[in-house]
Amino acid sequence: MDAPSTPRGFLRKYLEHLSGAGIAIGVLTSGGDAQGMNAAVRAVVRMGIYVGAKVYFIYEGYQGMVDGGSNIVEASWESVSSILQIGGTIIGSARCQAFRTREGRLKAAHNLIQLGITNLCVIGGDGSLTGANIFREEWSGLLEELAQSGKIDSDAVKKYAYLNIVGMVGSIDNDFCGTDMTIGTDSALHRIIEVVDAIMTTAQSHQRTFVLEVMGRHCGYLALVSALACGADWVFLPESPPEERWEENMCVKLSENRARKKRLNIIIVAEGAIDSQNKPITSEKIKDLVVKQLGYDTRVTILGHVQRGGTPSAFDRILASRMGVEAVIALLEATPEIPACVVSLSGNHAVRLPLMECVQMTQDVQKAMDERKFKKAVQLRGRNFESNLNTYKRLCIKLPDSQIVKSNCNVAIINVGAPAAGMNAAVRSAVRTGISDGHRMLAVYDGFDGFSKGQIKEISWTDVGGWTGQGGSILGTKRILPAKYLEEIAEQMRAHSINALLIIGGFEAYLGLLELSAAREKHEEFCVPMIMVPATVSNNVPGSDFSIGADTALNTITDTCDRLKQSASGTKRRVFIIETMGGYCGYLANMGGLAAGADAAYIFEEPFDIRDLQSNVEHLTQKMKTSIQRGLVLRNENCSENYTTDFICQLYSEEGKGVFDCRKNVLGHMQQGGAPSPFDRNFGTKMSAKAMQWITVKLKDSQRTGRKFVTDDSVCVLGISKRNLVFQSVADLKKDTDFVHRIPKEQWWLKLRPVMKILAKYKASYDVSDSGQLEHVHLHPQEESAGI
Repeated sequence: MDAPSTPRGFLRKYLEHLSGAGIAIGVLTSGGDAQGMNAAVRAVVRMGIYVGAKVYFIYEGYQGMVDGGSNIVEASWESVSSILQIGGTIIGSARCQAFRTREGRLKAAHNLIQLGITNLCVIGGDGSLTGANIFREEWSGLLEELAQSGKIDSDAVKKYAYLNIVGMVGSIDNDFCGTDMTIGTDSALHRIIEVVDAIMTTAQSHQRTFVLEVMGRHCGYLALVSALACGADWVFLPESPPEERWEENMCVKLSENRARKKRLNIIIVAEGAIDSQNKPITSEKIKDLVVKQLGYDTRVTILGHVQRGGTPSAFDRILASRMGVEAVIALLEATPEIPACVVSLSGNHAVRLPLMECVQMTQDVQKAMDERKFKKAVQLRGRNFESNLNTYKRLCIKLPDSQIVKSNCNVAIINVGAPAAGMNAAVRSAVRTGISDGHRMLAVYDGFDGFSKGQIKEISWTDVGGWTGQGGSILGTKRILPAKYLEEIAEQMRAHSINALLIIGGFEAYLGLLELSAAREKHEEFCVPMIMVPATVSNNVPGSDFSIGADTALNTITDTCDRLKQSASGTKRRVFIIETMGGYCGYLANMGGLAAGADAAYIFEEPFDIRDLQSNVEHLTQKMKTSIQRGLVLRNENCSENYTTDFICQLYSEEGKGVFDCRKNVLGHMQQGGAPSPFDRNFGTKMSAKAMQWITVKLKDSQRTGRKFVTDDSVCVLGISKRNLVFQSVADLKKDTDFVHRIPKEQWWLKLRPVMKILAKYKASYDVSDSGQLEHVHLHPQEESAGI
């Protein structure tokens, strides 16, 4: 949720202006379960109670609504404690035939009226949401029928005349049009990638081929993105069947890879994969084909319901928490004239869309597939799906050298700053995209230090095979800036005839880019296109809402917090103070706090004093009197010079004496290590491919016009801003940067601070001016969306 451009005379709208007094909200989960549903339920319950509404659990989905009685129970603040980290749904989900009949819906309406529930928050897939919309449209007729049969009186018909519905999409398949990511998709990708990473080691040992079947009966998103994230040799999707003679082409591709000394092959199949005649392509069929044609030792692994299970990822917890809060605000603002809406994600922005428009487009995809209009099906899935598919094709299949038009340009890639998970995926993507565009790709080892010493080598297509899943930086990275070595770097650029430079790194990379740009007058070697892709766990690079590596670090923090919360629950009356990285940027502390359900998060961007610390201690003292006898506090490493982690721990220990004890945990460089998360692998892959396309366009223009690169627009940072991928010149970004503290002057995630506080039972002022506008579903936005 980003700061909107406020028109003159526009009054900002705050949550304090909205009241839920006198209203009752029912929350249910329906259809297949998905990790993150509990986080959504928790957010709806707590936000509802916060605004003064009554919130009811409806157990077992629509079945519980039809059966009524003990299936509809009022929820309390504590009843949703400790559910954030649990997969599935604690309120149960069931397929319900009865609700499909008018008789069933009549019973459901009667059960809701008895408790005064006229607001429903439905978490499920397109079937569940369609059912909710039918229920809403029939509502007044159902009440009339109930009044005629004497089950309710005429006052009740007037009092409960309208039913408001807001949907949230919980589905691991990401098969709902209108949202970039559905709740559960990221967690399912985590399960798939964990399995793929494990299988790769055994496959390499025995030179095996593995056929992996993943979920997705009608949608190939999981198959496509996991193929992109692990560099699979081949992928089968329902929306994009292989071309004629695919059997022969696939076998040629697999044997070529083996000839290049690749010891394993990975083939990923969506369970609903079909050929161009709509006939199923099964994993067994593929295995038999590989064994018969190539004689390779081939195994099939069907992941099945493993993908639905396990703990939700940090991304899903934050997404579900944001959507749950947004859903309650949407219910408070609902009127009979506004159509039922679904809250969804567009890039990095929470939006409301008409529920039935989204359902219609989702059904149109299936219709297009049934009619064998596969190109249309891919387009209807949205720009991100199409972009992922095109990126996969470019990075997976190398054209023969004879078919690649040479550009006679040398492009160098360098990693700068601290290591971040996903850097290697970004390098692989850049190398392969560059080679496809006809460039000669050069790898610079050990940052600007290595650049000045001439540690530069050509890097080929096969050199970067298997890099997506590797953590850290294979090229090596250092924090050293180029200012001291400008002469030497210019000399190396001349010696290697470098025509463009791609820098992958954090704030040092940004500073380095500024220094190289400033040195253009003195050294004409730097008059080449230079672009930076942000990669740092701190997420503090101006010009981008996200950086490669931040998601992996966030998952490390969240996993650790889960374990510490479990430990604290066992010992009772214990508070953990956890110190996170990030320099002066509080992103990891704040978002880690939101994902882990922390009681407080201290950050540099929001100054605090001893009174705030005292208030937090009192808050925790009150909490210890409830059934939730544990506490979790996050602290950004540089949030305060004097209120150190040790000081806060000692203060809490002293002030909480006799009520709770305190322990501290400094996470340190753990946050920089580990295998990259699926988000970081795909983010790195897509950002780098986009950056290389920018370089190619610039070089082609220059060859055509003969112009040199001296203008600001040839030195850029590529980032996500709100909903779009944007290129911004470093010259323009200077004014938006706090160079002393190495952070952008404005940061989008600060808008989510009140959400974390509200869900932890603090009073907070929450600006909801961005909410409220119902948008429409567009087939293609004007610019490329920033979704993954």
